[in-house]
Amino acid sequence: MDIISHLTRTVSPAVLGDDRNPAKQNLLEQFYAIFAARLADNTTYTRFANENIARDDQGFYDRVWTDGAHRDQIARELAGKHNVDATAARGLIAMAAPLAYHEIKSLAGTTPVPQFLNDNLASYQHHIPAWASAVLPAGMIAAPAGAHVSDTVSTAPIRREEEEKGSFMKALLPIIGLIILGALAWALLRGCQDNPEPVGTPVATEQQAANDGQTVVAADIEPASLRIATGENSGLYACRMNVGNETLQGNVMDALTATFGDEANNCRADVDDNFSIDMPAAAQLSSILPIVKNVPNASMLIKGDTITVNAPDAAALDKLVADLQAAAPAMTVQAEGPLDEQSEIDRSLAASQAAMQNLGQDPDPRDVARALSLQVVNFEVDKAVIPEANKPLLDNAVQIMEQVPDMKLLIIGHTDKTADAAYNMQLSQERAQSMKDYLVAQGADPSKLMTKGMGETDPIADNATEQGRFRNRRIEFVVYDETAMANDGVAISNGALDPDLNPLDSNNDDLMPDSDDRTGNDLPAPKSSIPTSNSRPIDPDLNPLDRNNDDVLPDGDDASRGTALDPKASN
Repeated sequence: MDIISHLTRTVSPAVLGDDRNPAKQNLLEQFYAIFAARLADNTTYTRFANENIARDDQGFYDRVWTDGAHRDQIARELAGKHNVDATAARGLIAMAAPLAYHEIKSLAGTTPVPQFLNDNLASYQHHIPAWASAVLPAGMIAAPAGAHVSDTVSTAPIRREEEEKGSFMKALLPIIGLIILGALAWALLRGCQDNPEPVGTPVATEQQAANDGQTVVAADIEPASLRIATGENSGLYACRMNVGNETLQGNVMDALTATFGDEANNCRADVDDNFSIDMPAAAQLSSILPIVKNVPNASMLIKGDTITVNAPDAAALDKLVADLQAAAPAMTVQAEGPLDEQSEIDRSLAASQAAMQNLGQDPDPRDVARALSLQVVNFEVDKAVIPEANKPLLDNAVQIMEQVPDMKLLIIGHTDKTADAAYNMQLSQERAQSMKDYLVAQGADPSKLMTKGMGETDPIADNATEQGRFRNRRIEFVVYDETAMANDGVAISNGALDPDLNPLDSNNDDLMPDSDDRTGNDLPAPKSSIPTSNSRPIDPDLNPLDRNNDDVLPDGDDASRGTALDPKASN
C-alpha cells in the first residue's frame, strides 16, 4: 500500500484548494512521511489514541510534536528545501496533520495505527529526509550503504559521492560558490524588507485567523463510497454512491449493471470533488457484488479500504464476511455491530456541525445540503416534532443559508417500511414540513424551502435489520434545481438520478415533482401534457394508495365510479 500516494490524493487537495504550487505539494508529500514515522511510535500515538480528533484541529500538530524546537525545525527545514515561505509552511503542516491522521486511521482499519505504519514502513521510508532523524524515533530512517539519504521526495537513484568527484566538478566549484553567495545576498535583502512578498500564497495561521476574526478550516475530502442493499429476491433494493468524478461513477455503474442489470439505473450518485476519485475496491466489484446479491436482505457499505456488511441471519452474515474477505483480501471486511441509536445521533450531529464549519464563505449550495443531510433527526414514533438535539445545528444552518441568496433547498422526508405505505407517505410529508416550519420560524426565507414526502419508497438501506430501518428513517436535503425539472429523470446533484424514471406512475417515489405529483405538498409542478379534468391531473396508474381520486380507471379509494372519469361509465 502506497500511503504517501493515498494522502497526496485525499489530503493535499483539501489543504491546498485551488493552489497547484508544485513546491507546496512536494512539501506536503515529505511531511506525510515524517508524520507517519512519528505516528508509528507507540508512545506518541497513545497520547491521543482515545481522543476524538477534529479534522480542523490545527493544534493537533503541536500535540504530536510536543517539543517546540522540533516543530520549528520541521517547518524551517521543509520551507527551505521546497522554497516555501516559513509561515505558509507552518500553516500547511497544521492543516494537514489532523486530516492525514484520519486518513491513516481509515487505512489502518481495525489494525492499531503504529502496527499498521510499521508494517508498511517501506512505502514511506524513502520519503523521509536525513535531517528528520532529530525529530523522529530511532530506526525510522534507513539509507542504503554508501549512499546519502535524499532530502527531497524524489525516488530517483541516489548518486554516490565517488561519482561526483572529478575534474569537471572541481571546475564548477567557483561557479557554485558564486551562486551560493548570490542566493545568500538575495535572502538577506529579502529579510530586510518591511513587507516581504511570500514565495507562495500563504496559509493563514491560527493567530492570523484570530486577528481577522475568522476561523480557518480545511475542506475535507471524503473517501468515495458505495452503499447497497438487496431485497427478499436478491434484487437491488437500495443503492447510493458518493464519488469524486464521472470516471469512477461509470466504473461503479458498469459493475452494478453487470450484476443487477437494469435495476442498477435506480442507483443514485453524488458526483462531486468533495469525494475521492479513487475507490480501492473498484477493481474487485465484479467479484464483490455477486456475493452480496446472493444474500437476501443484505446490506453493504464500501468506504475507503473498509467493507461493512449486515444480514438478518447470523450464519448468513458470517459467511458473507468470509466470502467477501476472500474476494477482496486487500480490504478490511467487517460485520456491522449492534445499533447504538444515541451514539449514531451524536456522531451525526458532530459530523454535520463540522461539515458546516468547513463551508467557509460563499459556500456551494450542494455542500450546504450535504452538511445538513449528515444529521440524524430522530423523531419520536408517530410524531413530527423537531428534536431539541437538532435545533442548535438548524439555527446555525439558517445563518449559513443567508450567505447563499440564490439557494433553494428541497427537504425530503423518508420512513422505514414498518407501517402502511399510505401512512408512511403522509408521515414523511409532515416531518419534512415540520423541518421547514422550524427553519422559517428561525428566519429562513420560506420561498427558498420546498418539501416532499417520500414515505418508504426511496430507501438507502435494507428494512430487514434494525440498523437499516434506522438509516431509512431520515430527513434529506437536496438542492432544488428548477432547470433540471424539465426532465423527470432529474439530476439532484452532479450525476444524481431521480430514482423513479416513470412520469406516469403517481406513486410519488421521485425526488423532484412531475406532472402526476399531487401529494398536498408545496412543490410547484411543471406543465403537463397529461389529460386533465377540471384542471386536476389525471392519474393513469392504478394505485390504491394515492387517495386523490384522479385516476383514469377506478380503484378501491375512488369515489368517481360511474362518473366521467371512469371510461367504463355509461353515457
